[in-house]
Amino acid sequence: MNSSRLIRVLAAWLGGLMLAVAAAITTVTLVNTHVYGPHQQVESYLEALRQGEGERALGLLNATVPDANAALLDGPALQRATRGVENVEVGTLRPAGDNRVEVDVSYTIADTEHTTAFLLERTGTEWLFFNRWEFVPSALPTLEVSVINQNEATLNGTRVLMPEGRNRFAVFYPAEVEAHYTSEYFAAPAQTAAVTDRRQAPTRINLATAATPALSDAVAAQLKTFLDTCAEQTVFQPANCPFGFETENRVAGPIDWSITEYPEVRIEPFNGDWIISPLTGTVLLETRLQDLFTGIIEPVSVPQEFGFTARLAVTEEGITVTPVVEY
Repeated sequence: MNSSRLIRVLAAWLGGLMLAVAAAITTVTLVNTHVYGPHQQVESYLEALRQGEGERALGLLNATVPDANAALLDGPALQRATRGVENVEVGTLRPAGDNRVEVDVSYTIADTEHTTAFLLERTGTEWLFFNRWEFVPSALPTLEVSVINQNEATLNGTRVLMPEGRNRFAVFYPAEVEAHYTSEYFAAPAQTAAVTDRRQAPTRINLATAATPALSDAVAAQLKTFLDTCAEQTVFQPANCPFGFETENRVAGPIDWSITEYPEVRIEPFNGDWIISPLTGTVLLETRLQDLFTGIIEPVSVPQEFGFTARLAVTEEGITVTPVVEY
């Protein structure tokens, strides 16, 4: 082999080697960016949230769980927390110190735009060439929930205990949490809260429980029965009733009571219990009276406002309304 041919062979070999090295460098760069890069860690974390895989999400996020209820950290409750997180976009990297970067994730919750910055650090290499990125250790944020006069509530479709009407829950982020309380006789409309950052102050949801129409109707029915029974008494002072009539004249006809306006029922929370607000109504007395001095008999029609209170007890056995009449 002459020298010129040898040079051509060596040049071809070196060219091929350089192309192979360039291809290898390109491959390493691409793998570092798309497989082992910070973006991929964030994508994997967000996917774990969408799948309701709390244990995997917690490991990826490298986070600790605060001393709080963990009902929102796994399964359907976790999946529902991410259902309201829409239009998710993983943004560009920003240097954040030695071997650290921040990755911005933008999204919307209830049509409101949010951005969460995830902090990651390079902790070593895999297979000599590929960078290893991990989330900087942190603690999960918390959500504080209260509910009036109840010891349970529903968060993201999961029933949770609420000792003395309060509890604190650990939450992944980003998330939307919906809370409500619903039963036959008491209910609190759904409230939502967005959890968007590990550093935000505890988010709060306050559930305003109120009596349902079913309870108000049941109480009103018992009060109506009570008042109708009073009106059936053909005396001027019906026994244990909130209305009556006094006269010095002689009765000269039948005594007829009729309730013309029944009380409006308002049930309010008070001191950890439920009370019926003071009740007012209107009754009509119709009769005939004879004047003791003139002997004249005249028809009498007397409208009268009355008021009373009532105690309420709601148990598993039913509803009890106890009227309280003061003389």
